[in-house]
Amino acid sequence: MRVEALLLLGLAVFFTITGTVYWFTSYEQAGTLMLIGSALLGLLPGAYYFWWSRRMEERTEDRDDAEVAEGAGTVAAFPGSSIWPFVLGVGLALTAVALVLGIWTAVPGIALVISALVGVTVESRRGGTV
Repeated sequence: MRVEALLLLGLAVFFTITGTVYWFTSYEQAGTLMLIGSALLGLLPGAYYFWWSRRMEERTEDRDDAEVAEGAGTVAAFPGSSIWPFVLGVGLALTAVALVLGIWTAVPGIALVISALVGVTVESRRGGTV
């Protein structure tokens, strides 16, 4: 995790420098705040990964003397095809369209979102299609 941490911390440093230079050359607030936000998006997970990399055992991927066979492990099962992500997307789209067209489109949208969440939960518990 050390490599990932250093990459994210490097991005945070880059966006901090870029934001500072941008502020002193443009005095524009929106772009400066977006660059500060980008720096924080690199700093927060980067600092967390760096903190954990110093406290946990070194991974196989992080060692220079590791062999490919050491990194092999069990491959988890991947879910099959499902209709529920599509139903969730349609429900969220209808709910978002309610801001433009009116509250009446939020009712079927929320119903579709709830049915999709229930459907994917039941499907994941049973292990098949619902």
